[in-house]
This record gives sequence, C-alpha cells and structure tokens, in this order.
Amino acid sequence: MKDRVYLFDTTLRDGAQTSGVDFTLDDKLKIARLLDDLGVDYVEGGYPGANPTDTAFFEEKRTKRARFTAFGMTKRAGVSVSNDPGLAGVLQAEADADCFVAKAWDYHVHVALGTTLEENLACVRQTVEAAIARGREAMIDCEHFFDGYKANPTHALDVARAAYDSGARWVVLCDTNGGTLPHEVEAIVREVTTQVPGSHLGIHAHDDTGQAVANSLAAVRAGVRQVQGTLNGIGERCGNANLVTIIATLSLKPEFSDRFEIGVEPTKLKELTHVSRAFDDILNRSPNRHAPYVGQNAFATKAGIHASAIVKDPKTYEHIAPESVGNRRRVLVSDQAGKSNLMAELARFGIEIDKADPRLDKLLTEVKAREARGFSYEAADASLELLARRTLGTVPRFFEVQSFRVMVERRFNAIGELITLSEAIVKVKIGEDLLLSVAEGNGPVNALDAALRKDLGPYQSAIDDLELVDFKVRILNGGTGATTRVLIESRDGAKNHWTTIGVSENIIDASFQALMDSVFYKLVKSGVEKAV
Repeated sequence: MKDRVYLFDTTLRDGAQTSGVDFTLDDKLKIARLLDDLGVDYVEGGYPGANPTDTAFFEEKRTKRARFTAFGMTKRAGVSVSNDPGLAGVLQAEADADCFVAKAWDYHVHVALGTTLEENLACVRQTVEAAIARGREAMIDCEHFFDGYKANPTHALDVARAAYDSGARWVVLCDTNGGTLPHEVEAIVREVTTQVPGSHLGIHAHDDTGQAVANSLAAVRAGVRQVQGTLNGIGERCGNANLVTIIATLSLKPEFSDRFEIGVEPTKLKELTHVSRAFDDILNRSPNRHAPYVGQNAFATKAGIHASAIVKDPKTYEHIAPESVGNRRRVLVSDQAGKSNLMAELARFGIEIDKADPRLDKLLTEVKAREARGFSYEAADASLELLARRTLGTVPRFFEVQSFRVMVERRFNAIGELITLSEAIVKVKIGEDLLLSVAEGNGPVNALDAALRKDLGPYQSAIDDLELVDFKVRILNGGTGATTRVLIESRDGAKNHWTTIGVSENIIDASFQALMDSVFYKLVKSGVEKAV
C-alpha cells in the first residue's frame, strides 16, 4: 500500500502576508471552496482574534471535506493557559484543528520571547494539551526549525519531541527564512525521524532561494507526510512552496506517485490549471505564463524543429501530458516559425487547411513581416487567429472605424484640485449607418475603449460582457517617438480569456489596434452574423 501524504494549504494565512494581497471575507470564502473542492486535507483560514476578517471567517466551519484549521501562537511565557487571550481566541474559533507556531531556534527564544529554553518547552506542551482538551486536532509549526537545528540541534529536537509527546498530530518543520538547501533539508529531516515518526512530521518551506518546492519534496523523501504550501506560491518575501506544483509532482512523477497517494483525485487534478487561474482572478492579477504545469507557456514550443517533432509525438518535448493538469499544448508562431508551427496553431483554432495551400505561405510571410515590425504573436493568440482568418477570408467586416479622436485636458477644477480628463470620439460605420460615440475615461485608452463599445448597434448585446483585465506597454526601440507594442488581455462573462496586440509609433494607435482586435475576436467567437 502507498503511504498517504497530507496537503496543508496556508494561502489564507501565510499567503495573506504577501505584499499587495489583502483578502476580503468574500475572497476567503471563495478560496476555501476552491481548495476544499480540489481535495486538499487542511485549509488554514487565518488567525482568529487577530483582525475582524479572520474573526468573522471563523464564526462557522467553512469547509465540507478539508479540516478547517485555525492558526495562533503557543501560550505566552509567564501566563497561564486560561489567562492568555490570544490562545483563547484560537480555541474558541469554529475549527477542526489548531496550528500553533512555536520557537525552535534558541536565538529567538532568548531574543523574541525573552524566556528560557525550559519555559519554551513548557509553553509548547501546555498549548498542545489545551487544544486536545477542547477536542481539537493539534499541530505545532516549529518556526525557524532548520536554522535552529544548525545552531542548537538539542533544543530544536526538544521542541519537536515536546509537541509530539504531548499529543500533537503534526510536528511541522519550518524553513522560515527560506535559506536551507534541499540536501540539508533531507539530511536534517532524516535525523528528526529518529526522534519523531515521519507519519507525524510536516514541512513548511519558504522560497527565498527558489527551492521551496524542492525542499518540500526532499522532506517527503526523507520521511515527512504532511506538506504545507500556498496556491501559486504566494507568501511574504519570495513566497511559500507552491502547492500547485507540489500536487502535480506528487501525482504525476513516478518517484512519488508510485510510493505515495494524496487527496487530489485524477479527475480533480485535471482542474488544477483552472484552480490556479481562478485564484489569480480573485486576486485580480495576471497568471504567471511560465508557471510549472499550469502556466500558459508551460507546454509552449517556439522552434520549428521542436514543433515538427511534437506534431509527430508530443513526448519528444513534453514531460507530462498537459491535459492531465487541465492545461494545453501551444505551438508558437513567430519569426522563427515554420509551417509545422503554423499548421499546429491553425488546427488548435479549428481552421483546416492543406499544407500545399498557397494562402498558408502568404500567412507565414505576413506573420514574419509583422514580427519584424514589432508584433509578437506568441503572447497574442487572439490576434493571430484573427490574422489567419482574415487571410483565409473568414472574418466578416462587422463594422469599420472611420475615425477617432482623443483629447486630454489637465486643469484645476472648481475647488482648486489639479485633475486630468480624457475624452474620446469614435465614428463607426455599420452597413450604411454612421454611428458617433463620445465617452470619458480615466485615461485616453480607457476613454477610447468606452467610446468604441458604447454603441455598436446590432452587435452591442454580444459585447456587453466584454471586460479588459490587463494592459501592457513595451517600448521597442527607445525614445519618445519609439515604436510601441501594446498587449491587452480581455475576458467575458463565461471567464474566457484572450490577448490581442497592437504596434505603432503612436501608443494610442497601438492601443486602439489591440482594442479593435479584442472586439472582433469576441464577435467571431460568439458566432455573430454580419448585420445586413
């Protein structure tokens, strides 16, 4: 039988330490549901009593399958269990389990806690006993364990043993500063397993050397059976171990999958990419295109010779099947591309064309000419598909923009505040009708977008749910008159995402090109017929 490895997610607690991340109660509820449905074993919801949001979150149990876990500190030195308000807040929360952080580095015991090593151990024991007395599953996060072990292995091991001997279900070894290397983690964990059984040990790794996932896997090899991490690796400083990557590796790499099982079923594993991107949507940030397993470029191939091989057999350049984690293969079309790349992308778009069709050569020549001018279709699938369909004559001319004008005014308002206003006018011809729309925005591009989509006549209902979620500008050759590349990411009400591109010496014109492509792509994908 395989050993069970338990997944402990701390996105809502340790992940909340990320700079720029501030979860609302609604955010926490959505993320907890994502994690619970995925199949993680523990969802650490935060620190009840530390702030109003976390306190409200623990007013009731928020998971159905996963063990809902509260976080807190061990009992303070010099204070009894019954007189420690922080500990009381954790024990009174509606939770299945409690995770308490304890100092495992003697340096921190003396400097941060200002107490003795003996008192530190007593606090660990009494805290675990108090949680168990409440009928809770208790665990101890041994903070700075690896640094503490290097400085004073006796006390670090004493902390771990005190937690285990007092009845803690899990004793979690934390690489809090993130500076320990995989070979060190593996060696130290093996030593710890001589004192505490691996079936009761966990690992909590930070990513300050870029090795949090490697450290977590090294700890599993050495004996731990609980792994802590966060969705997409968020966390303070450089982040925590990326639980998404860990889940995929434990499930799909034979070294681990042959020996261990986790709570994420194969059917749920196929939702891993969705979970990762849904989480980024909640944070209102763009997903990492290069993230292992789930990134948009995780299975992207650019070189023509590689693309040709992948078409014959994907295993030539893929370490797993992208579908196993809900991702997909991408063969990029660029100035390095050959026909194999282009044919593969056209097939993905649902466009069938014979390799000998002269229009294919025309399209490839056009792509390379545009790339020479600054276009980059590797990150703009939607614009590439539109270019291909236009070359093949399958994109209706839904409307034509006759002209647009943007005005930016910077002035003092009636109460003496310096403000900047943008106004755009767009003239659109649909059939024989000429429509003029005027709109204001918080910048020239926002105003243009609002004006373009304010009134598209018979097409308006098809774009009502269109939303721009990201706007990126890159200056290609320096100077204020330089060529500018604009990438716009859009989505609709069904959470479909696509990216379009524009290139021009004028940043407004480049932006408008990308905006136009976004609207046309939405109309094409919605199956809209051209108005008569």
